[in-house]
Amino acid sequence: MTNRNGKYQFLAAIIGAGAVVTIGALSATVTAPTDHTDLAKSTTMSIGATSTETTPPTAPAVAVAKPVMKGPAPLPSVEEAAK
Repeated sequence: MTNRNGKYQFLAAIIGAGAVVTIGALSATVTAPTDHTDLAKSTTMSIGATSTETTPPTAPAVAVAKPVMKGPAPLPSVEEAAK
């Protein structure tokens, strides 16, 4: 009986080792560095068809921010009823 269990353990070890080697080979293939120098060969800049060039405004759109509501905010109806 012991001999049969030993065969299964050996078979399981072989299958596990093969899985580890396969995963290592696949990860090395997928994560291998590639040469992307062809992406940056152009010396002219392309800004796209939808971009427009404008002069920025000299003054901000809002001079000073002012709060709409002054003082403490009103309590929600549940808390007002609890008073």
